[in-house]
Amino acid sequence: MARHLELGLDTFGDVTVDEQGRRQSYAQVIRDVVEQGVLADEVGVDFFGVGEHHRDDYAVSAPETVLAAIAARTSRIKLGSAVTVLSSDDPVRVFQRFATIDAISNGRAEVMLGRGSFTESFPLFGFELSDYNVLFEEKLQLFAALLEEGPVTWQGTVRQGLNDQEVYPKTEGGRIRTWVGVGGSPESVVRAASYGLPLLLAIIGGDPVRFAPYADLFRRALAQLGKEPQPIGVHSPGFIAETDEQAREIFWPHYAEAFGRIGRERGFAAPTPENYVQEIEHGALVVGSPETVARKIARTATALDLDRFDLKYTSGPVPHAHLMTSIRLYGEQVIPRVRELVAEAAPAA
Repeated sequence: MARHLELGLDTFGDVTVDEQGRRQSYAQVIRDVVEQGVLADEVGVDFFGVGEHHRDDYAVSAPETVLAAIAARTSRIKLGSAVTVLSSDDPVRVFQRFATIDAISNGRAEVMLGRGSFTESFPLFGFELSDYNVLFEEKLQLFAALLEEGPVTWQGTVRQGLNDQEVYPKTEGGRIRTWVGVGGSPESVVRAASYGLPLLLAIIGGDPVRFAPYADLFRRALAQLGKEPQPIGVHSPGFIAETDEQAREIFWPHYAEAFGRIGRERGFAAPTPENYVQEIEHGALVVGSPETVARKIARTATALDLDRFDLKYTSGPVPHAHLMTSIRLYGEQVIPRVRELVAEAAPAA
């Protein structure tokens, strides 16, 4: 891996608790996310992503507004969504909002488009789940056309068509970097390649190395379709503390609460302490001291030949103070150590 590996952070704006275990207000959580983004910039993190959700355990439903606040207080970090649920949004408005963030940030805006792992936005905005596939396919097609920043002519079935329509504001750089986030289906990987857009793999369980065939498929599909090579990234959950023991102890009850709720909603088993440890030691969960976390990230980055790794540093109601510590350790210790490890592995690869 001779090219530069970007190392980022993602948050869904999980509703947190304070040090006494009291639930924080949505407003406070949003203010805290802004502070977390500012700190990430200060400690050298390459990218900060904010997710979109429409349910009571997450505070952020409008990530662009939060990103704009962070953009105004930072100078170098790239800022984007993680993800924008394009299926239940309007591609033109998404483009306009991110072009505005791009202006505020002096060209640091990115957008990550996805279907989303939750479906609350569909009834909220008047869309039918039966249209799940066509909504994303058509809107992704339109968004890809908007990225060219010229007159757009487009016709579909899910919104009014456009005929030689200009969309404003234009960006100074001429294009917004746009990723397609996928959960791991071959069809989704090939779709991203067909548009010539970067791929972001959400790996939340199991050994990340098992996703290497998807990275290979993406690169082969780009070549076969005559597209330019595109970056590949990975997003995985985790948490950092001074020692492995502290990280596991602090993170476990919050992780168990978040994934236990999702399990109840979707009909799968709640996490146990045993499978929590298994996921840390052999799966996708990146939890531990800076050295442990760096080694795990470097292993994944090397095996998949990644261009970016994003640590989703929030899962459940982890107090803000712990999240700030995790961000600081990531920027000051994990990132430089990952780069050392990846450089050491490059000659062998």
